[in-house]
Amino acid sequence: MLPPPPNRGLFFLVLGSICAALEFVAQANSATDTLNVLLIIVDDLRPSLGCYGDKLVRSPNIDQLASHSLLFQNAFAQQAVCAPSRVSFLTGRRPDTTRLYDFNSYWRVHAGNFSTIPQYFKENGYVTMSVGKVFHPGISSNHSDDSPYSWSFPPYHPSSEKYENTKTCRGQDGELHANLLCPVDVEDVPEGTLPDKQSTEQAIQLLKKMKTLARPFFLAVGYHKPHIPFRYPKEFQKLYPLENITLAPDPQVPDGLPPVAYNPWMDIRQREDVQALNISVPYGPIPVDFQRKIRQSYFASVSYVDTQVGSLLSALDDLQLANSTIIAFTSDHATTDSLEAGTPFVAPASSIDQASWALGEHGEWAKYSNFDVTTRVPLMFYVPGRTASLPEAGKKLFPYRDPFDSISEPVDPGRQTMDLVELVSLFPTLTGLAGLQVPPRCPIPSFHVELCREGKNLLKHFQSHHLEEDLYLPANPRESVAYSQYPRPADFPQWNSDKPTLRDIKIMGYSIRTIDYRYTVWVGFTPDEFLANFSDIHAGELYFVDSDPLQDHNMYNDSHGEEFLLSLMP
Repeated sequence: MLPPPPNRGLFFLVLGSICAALEFVAQANSATDTLNVLLIIVDDLRPSLGCYGDKLVRSPNIDQLASHSLLFQNAFAQQAVCAPSRVSFLTGRRPDTTRLYDFNSYWRVHAGNFSTIPQYFKENGYVTMSVGKVFHPGISSNHSDDSPYSWSFPPYHPSSEKYENTKTCRGQDGELHANLLCPVDVEDVPEGTLPDKQSTEQAIQLLKKMKTLARPFFLAVGYHKPHIPFRYPKEFQKLYPLENITLAPDPQVPDGLPPVAYNPWMDIRQREDVQALNISVPYGPIPVDFQRKIRQSYFASVSYVDTQVGSLLSALDDLQLANSTIIAFTSDHATTDSLEAGTPFVAPASSIDQASWALGEHGEWAKYSNFDVTTRVPLMFYVPGRTASLPEAGKKLFPYRDPFDSISEPVDPGRQTMDLVELVSLFPTLTGLAGLQVPPRCPIPSFHVELCREGKNLLKHFQSHHLEEDLYLPANPRESVAYSQYPRPADFPQWNSDKPTLRDIKIMGYSIRTIDYRYTVWVGFTPDEFLANFSDIHAGELYFVDSDPLQDHNMYNDSHGEEFLLSLMP
């Protein structure tokens, strides 16, 4: 630790003067000198995208964005469930700091008055706007999407959102059901539209309004799909004939998987079409033909969202805002449906299998675990003039690309880095890219500190000498570490294993992901004190990436695994 300055009062006086001068300069700059921010969050999206090497999924608009961006191949969420993940990356703090592991508390009351990404931009002169699912709605964002702290005016939620879990799915019997699989004729659904369509339309209207104002903006757009139910325009099924859909490469529950690590996907079981299958709890497998239909609908939902992203980015281009707007694209977590839909992508060493929402891997579906398939997410940043050259006059960076166009020209891949990174790095990275002062690292503990961040700043990856190097930027093993965690109510799967409330949490699974291994330890947890007891170990998992990329062979209790873990001890 460095010694303190000899005259602390003078030091902080000078430092304060410098900061004030920088603030004055920043305020004096015109809006044209300030970069806007468009943050796109897609719910439950695993890296089942062309830009991540998936040969089956059609995502031409997201791929086009990636071609002009810096793409992070190995980005991880800190908890694989909606509210905790979103609060974590929007505040830049881990779930153990936000103390949100479920959906039932508001961090400003329950943990600390932590600043958020949009709040920080708002306090620095930006007009901040929210469209769709950005914060998780409900108690976890104070039934207001954290208004008025985070947003300049009330967030927009599509009116058709209220029909998402109602009986709007036409079954083979001709009746309406609340199904998992729900391809629809949009003209026949209530209001004749879908939430993500409405969100795109609203976001475009806001962009048009901001074009006329001389103030920088921060616009966050949250898309619902491919979150369940898979309710999407039925024409997207045509992109994925069932005969082309393969099953997960590892559809069985691994023999060495500790029961505490398994999630019984109870929310999927509650859907009417899944209930009709009469699947045993917790391990009963879904019939093979229905597995293919789930995967078909997941991929179709991804392509549907891709068209919405394409429409939004094309409008940004038409309004001549692409040259002055940072675009960040990510997801809150993934799902466990296997992404090995087509020819697997062969990437440089240390690339991870494509996942983030289980689609049958390990006999699991949905999220709710610490595996790569549920924690790994897409993450990319477009920065005008840095990740891509500015387009010539009259040319567009983001022309709309139709996923149904089978002869469309492939897009060139953009820059990619293999370093493992975390979503808590979103806060410092966005602020740094926008030219704002990056919040300081949080002390331990930091419940009393309103503005700080627990994630690393990723700005080093955007330095010009990095971007001018090879297409794939090599990973630094010493810095490549990502942390995730997931709570459980018991050692064995039960009805609330996927989403236990705080008071029911008895075990916490802490997971470390490096380029070489994933190591998870399940320890006792006292919810009243938010205290993990690492001397009370219930189970452990150890998977080696090179020899077991799908994480099917738990080496925790194996002699080689024990020897490896001993080598990690100081």
